Amino acid sequence: MSHSQEPAPVLLASRVRTDEKRIMAALERRGVAYTYVDSRSVWGFLGRSAERPATVVLNREIGQARAQYAATLLEQAGHRVINSARAVEVCGDKWRTSVALQQAGIPTPRTALALTPDAALEAFEAVGYPAVVKPLTGSWGRLVTRVPDRPTAETVMEYVAALPGPAAHIVYVQELVAKPDRDIRVIVIGGEPIGAVYRRSDQWRTNVARGGTTEACPLTDEIAELSAAAAEAVGADIAGVDLIEDCEGRLTVLEVNHGVEFSGFQAVLGEDLHVADRIADHLTARLQSCSESL
Repeated sequence: MSHSQEPAPVLLASRVRTDEKRIMAALERRGVAYTYVDSRSVWGFLGRSAERPATVVLNREIGQARAQYAATLLEQAGHRVINSARAVEVCGDKWRTSVALQQAGIPTPRTALALTPDAALEAFEAVGYPAVVKPLTGSWGRLVTRVPDRPTAETVMEYVAALPGPAAHIVYVQELVAKPDRDIRVIVIGGEPIGAVYRRSDQWRTNVARGGTTEACPLTDEIAELSAAAAEAVGADIAGVDLIEDCEGRLTVLEVNHGVEFSGFQAVLGEDLHVADRIADHLTARLQSCSESL
């Protein structure tokens, strides 16, 4: 248990997966008293709550909408949330992430946004084939579609036009970068890249959730600098930064994840690096540094 007078940090999640269990264990090893809160039970009034002292909340909610509104609700009540509502909002929207990266001068693939499926056909021509269509929100490579040519684009846009709701008709188009059979995942905590892994697949999508495998990747100065800058651009305390190499080895940042999963990452790096310990250290450091202002 904690020996300090600071309020106990909160771990917020609706599902306690292996990653969350590792974080809890890391806090317990440090003697840090924490509170677990199931996000499905959370509600609050507009304005700061007098019932619970302001504290630091580690937002591990897996659902994008719930994570975003939880962060907004808790911040307006006076709590410090990691990751912040802004970071969750930006990282959870691929277009906003691309805008943040571009404005920070970080190399990222050529990208366009079309407000209708018809306009998207012109965007495809400008971006060039092959291209990729991605949902604005989502993870694990779901609904990401490779578009090799105009006939395929027309077919895909016909399906998009039939989807319900205006938000589904906004189309995010990105060039398909010719690359090796891998991408790079870097975890950044408190502005410090702590390690990197390659994610490989015999398919063009390398997500581990889609069967990709991981192996150690050297954390070069270039990879570290790009990853730290990407996490800063979106305002994320804890981030999973995805980079890709083109055939000439040039690096670009693809996206930044606010709710980074690290079981595969941990399995590769083993005893050389404990991600949960780094998260626990960052959480307690933020709690200590913010205790007077909270």
